Amino acid sequence: MKTLFAAMALAGVLLSSTAPMHAQQKALSTKTRVIATSDGEIDDQCSIIRFLLYTNEWDVEGIVTSSSMYHWHGRKWPGDNWIDPYMEAYTRVYPNLIKHDKRYPSPAYLRQRTLLGNVETQGDMATISPGAALITKVLLDDTDKRPVWLLAWGGTNTIARALKTIEETQPQKMAAVANKMRFYFIWEQDSTYQTYIKPHWGKFNIPTIIADQFEAIAYRWPETQPDNMHVYFEGPWMKEHILENHGPLTAIYQALTNGDFRSEGDSPSFIHLIPTGLRSLESPSYGGWGGRFVKVRANTWLDSVLIPGYKYPEGRWFSGSSWGRQSVKQTPPATHEQILDYFKQMTRWSDALQNDFAARADWCVKAYKDANHPPVVVQAKDVNAKPGTRVKLSVAGSTDPDGNALTYHWYVYTEPSTFIADGPVSKEAVQVNDADKAIASIMVPKGKGSLHLICAVTDNGKPALTRYARIIVNVGR
Repeated sequence: MKTLFAAMALAGVLLSSTAPMHAQQKALSTKTRVIATSDGEIDDQCSIIRFLLYTNEWDVEGIVTSSSMYHWHGRKWPGDNWIDPYMEAYTRVYPNLIKHDKRYPSPAYLRQRTLLGNVETQGDMATISPGAALITKVLLDDTDKRPVWLLAWGGTNTIARALKTIEETQPQKMAAVANKMRFYFIWEQDSTYQTYIKPHWGKFNIPTIIADQFEAIAYRWPETQPDNMHVYFEGPWMKEHILENHGPLTAIYQALTNGDFRSEGDSPSFIHLIPTGLRSLESPSYGGWGGRFVKVRANTWLDSVLIPGYKYPEGRWFSGSSWGRQSVKQTPPATHEQILDYFKQMTRWSDALQNDFAARADWCVKAYKDANHPPVVVQAKDVNAKPGTRVKLSVAGSTDPDGNALTYHWYVYTEPSTFIADGPVSKEAVQVNDADKAIASIMVPKGKGSLHLICAVTDNGKPALTRYARIIVNVGR
C-alpha cells in the first residue's frame, strides 16, 4: 500500500491533452493531479477559496459539482453555477498571484475544467454528465501515467458515474485506471461508494482515505480545536489576515457575522496534498496537515480511534457511524479530552496551516517583496541504524526565499513511529540532541521498528511560515 501512495512522488511524465498544459509548461511535471467534486454547500464555498489559493501546487484536472445526501437539485441546492463568483474573484486576483508563483493556472484554464456533474438526486448516476465525462476522459488518458487524486467533498456519485462508464465501454482498461486512482472522501455522503464503487472496483484495492477528522476545521471547531489554537479561527485574526483588505477573493469568504471562521469541512482532502515536506502522500499513516489515518481494511484508511476495544463499523463511514460524530451522541458522550485526542491528528498543525492561508491571502494583494513565502527545507534520506549508534539528523542548507531567519524544531512524531523498545527508552522518551539546530542527532535505543523524526523549519516573516523534513530511522536489533 505504501508503494501505491509513494508513486505520487515519482518523477513526472509528459503531460497529456487532459492535463494542465500552459504554453510555457509543455514539458515534464511532477505535480500532483487533482479532481475535486463538491456539492456546493456553504463550507464547500469556504473551502473553494483556500483551494484556489493553492492551485499553484497541483495540476488541477477538474472541479466538478456533484450532489450529496445533504444537497441536490430538490434539496437546499446552491445553484448549478454557485462557483461562478469565486472563479470571477480568482480572475481578479490572478495577476497578483502570479507575481508570487508563475505556476498558478490561468482563470481560463480552470473555467474550462469547472463542470456540472450528477446533481438531480442524492446518489444520482443516471446520466453521463459533463463532469462525469471529464473524469472519465482524464482517467482513460494513458499518455499521462501519474496518479490522480479524486476528492469527494460531497457524494461520490459523479465519480461513480465516470467509473461506470469506463466499466461499460472499456472494461479491459479498468485495472490500469484503478492503478492510477487515489481517493480522499469527506465522509461517504451518499451510498454510491458502497453500492457501486466497492462491488465493481474493490478487487483493484484502490487506495482510499475516508475522513471523519475533518470536523477539526468544520462547524464544530470550537469543540475540536484546543484552546491555544482558537485565536487562529476567531474574528479578530480572520478579519486581519483573511476577510479584510486582501482583495475580492477572500472578501467573499463566508465567515460568521462576527468574523469567526465558519467551516471548511472539505479542505482536509486537498490540504493532504500540499507539499509541506511531511511526506504524507507516501502513506496515510504518516500524518500531515490533512490528518493521519490507520488501515482498517485492505485498501481503506479511516481515522485513528484511541478508545480501547473500539471496533470500526462495516459499511459506510459517515455521520451515522463515524466516531467523531457519534462521540457526542453516545451515552455517556465522549469526554472533552477524548475528543481533543481524536482530532489532534489535524489540530496539531492548525497554527501553521492558518498562517499559511494568511500568507496566500497576502499574495492576492501584495508585491513579492512585501509578502512572506515558505522556507525551502533540505530533505534528508531515511536511515537504517542499529541500537546504540548515534544518528545525525540534518536540514543544513535550508533557505528562505525572503532572506528571513529560520528556527528549527526537531522531535519524534510518535503516532506513525512503530518502534518497540527492548528497554526503558520508549519512542516517547527518545531525546533529540540539539533539537533547536539545523543539525541534530539521536542515540538509537534498544528495540526494533521505525522512528519518525520531524524538523519543523519556521521563518520569522509575517505571518511566520513553516515547512518540514521527515527522516525515518529504521531500527534493527
